[in-house]
Amino acid sequence: MKVEDMIIVSVDDHIVEPPHMYEAHMSAQHKHFMPELRKDKNGADFWLYEGKRTGAIGLNAVVGRVKEEYGCEPVSLDHMRKGAWDIDSRIEDMNANGILASLNFPSVVTFDGFLFHMFDNKENARIVLQAYNDWHIDEWCGLYPGRNIPNAILPYWDINATVEEIRRVNKKGCHNISFSDNPALKGYPSIHNEHWEPLWKVCADLDININIHIGSGAQAPHASMESPIDAWITTMPISIVNSAADWLHLKALQQYPLKISLSEGGIGWIPYFLERADFSFEQHHKWTHADFGPGRKPSDLFREHFLTCFIDDAFGIKNLDAIGEDNVAYECDYPHSDTLWPDVPEILHKSLIGLSDETIDKITHKNALDRYNFDAFGPMGGRENCNVGELRKLADHVNTDPVSYGGPAPLAPGEVARRVTSGDITKMFRDVAKDDGSVQDEAAMAAVPAE
Repeated sequence: MKVEDMIIVSVDDHIVEPPHMYEAHMSAQHKHFMPELRKDKNGADFWLYEGKRTGAIGLNAVVGRVKEEYGCEPVSLDHMRKGAWDIDSRIEDMNANGILASLNFPSVVTFDGFLFHMFDNKENARIVLQAYNDWHIDEWCGLYPGRNIPNAILPYWDINATVEEIRRVNKKGCHNISFSDNPALKGYPSIHNEHWEPLWKVCADLDININIHIGSGAQAPHASMESPIDAWITTMPISIVNSAADWLHLKALQQYPLKISLSEGGIGWIPYFLERADFSFEQHHKWTHADFGPGRKPSDLFREHFLTCFIDDAFGIKNLDAIGEDNVAYECDYPHSDTLWPDVPEILHKSLIGLSDETIDKITHKNALDRYNFDAFGPMGGRENCNVGELRKLADHVNTDPVSYGGPAPLAPGEVARRVTSGDITKMFRDVAKDDGSVQDEAAMAAVPAE
């Protein structure tokens, strides 16, 4: 298969929330608590939710920068590529990158919408969360049919409201939700608690896919504040492994045809993970009473229920048979620093050399479109208009050259460049959350992952 003939769907990208997103989706009676995007005296853009300043608006939205500036967190919309927050520009950047369709996670409100859980007034939180979903489905996804896959966030502080919201968004054509990879770490019952039974049932009844993104519960730990940040970046995707093991042992997987997607977790570690899960079961189930059904192993359930994804993972592709070609999809991770935009097709094509066209199609788009119940071909006028070559014809005018936004600060006289540490990055994210010298709400800051 040639590069230009590939059809690519990304199952993990991100939205930087745009300035006027709530205005058309909150009634006049609720406008008094509508979130607002403001600018402080230092020129930093920030959101006010329930009167509290959120964390960094950019959340690693550094796509299109020169790589020397990847460590500079954008503090305003002007400090990032417009495609990060503007839907028209996003579509142009998708075309330039040969990406047909994309599933997006939030930024400021966190990957699973946990910012709303910290509202003092939970009814207000539910109303604003619904407005977020309406904007996401009707505008971000609705303005360009076939290009962005709806992915709703939930008021899962209330299980009944959660079920109602899933039913509501499903009627609007949304078949995907973003949920915490470990709600127990956020003060809720574990996924093994009967509390979540209504969630499993409604997801099974409506064929809803559950996306659990890295950092949506369990956080990749920093070895120390003195450790090079490279160490944390290296292990960040794999940080979902503990949650993956937890979900693999979820009893509901044997009761319902649940669909679980491990978002932004990579795939190279999965062959050993499944090997270890099967070994542990055989070695220990007689005393732990683990049970995956008659004659069944953990790896069997994994291949029935889980979708994984990768950005650049040659080892995982070489060991595809140990994962399952029906369990793998592609992710672009736009606009974060791991993204390979605008060169995804060329880099992805190299990693897939030697695979059959049928297998390539599964990995690049079929598994994703099937899993997410999404029609990308119809709105585009047919499959022939959806490949890399045809999409890039629509983007001849798009400038993809790297841009400098003026950072980082130059070294002082006599200062020697040194390794960037976990402490440096942690401090940076806290500094950009300051408003006139005052650090914003600590609980809200803690909820914003410094990806």
